[in-house]
Amino acid sequence: MDAIASPSNADARAADEPGETIDIAGIMRAIPHRYPFLMIDRVIGLVRNKTCIGVKNVSVNESFFQGHFPNHPVLPGVLIIESMAQTAAVLVVETLGPESAGKLVYFMSIDGGKFRRPVVPGDQLRIHCTKQRNRGNVWKFVAVARVDGTSVAEATYAAMIMDRAPSIG
Repeated sequence: MDAIASPSNADARAADEPGETIDIAGIMRAIPHRYPFLMIDRVIGLVRNKTCIGVKNVSVNESFFQGHFPNHPVLPGVLIIESMAQTAAVLVVETLGPESAGKLVYFMSIDGGKFRRPVVPGDQLRIHCTKQRNRGNVWKFVAVARVDGTSVAEATYAAMIMDRAPSIG
């Protein structure tokens, strides 16, 4: 087995990050997104009220690759932005703790979004998310998405914390 691909090596890299690690079960407790729209697999380096890193393992088996683009699969930029928003949502929920029960984090705005290079199957996207500030229920973040340490996308964005609407149906 290739040393780079071994699970123990990946776990060691995660252990090198300061802060907490949240697995997929913890992410699913924190945010309501589910397959096929759950865009992060793990959160590492979480320091409440400050920063965290969302991890997205990009697989060729994801349905959007069938049409984006046939014979040249590229992760859509809007899904990179969505992975940034979901990473920030986990940071918010973990920061607020029990106070966040029954609330949702709604994406509000994006500024300065830039895409630097395509993200393709086999890449591991690491979304470095940092809280800039929060006032009341509005939070602002900056994120840089990287593959192998190289920036592939960046943005500044805001989210609002709101009560969960009643279920439909």
